[in-house]
Amino acid sequence: MTQDIGKEKKQAHELIERLPPTQLSAVVGLLEAMLDPSALANAPAEEEEITPENAAAMDRARESLARGEGIPHEEILREFGLSK
Repeated sequence: MTQDIGKEKKQAHELIERLPPTQLSAVVGLLEAMLDPSALANAPAEEEEITPENAAAMDRARESLARGEGIPHEEILREFGLSK
């Protein structure tokens, strides 16, 4: 069992070495969240500017949902092969 863990750690290190620099911060963030899930829960929310185009698209989406035109959750799960 310990041998398998050592093998997996070695593989993880090799994969990290192959990552382009632009993806390293994402991996670091994931590892930090895995080691300390409360840090992710307590992290400040990133705020993104809402452009007029995005605001209009969100309004259209809300109106569509209000008309019952949304896709049921179960259908999405089936589409991605995640339903039981």
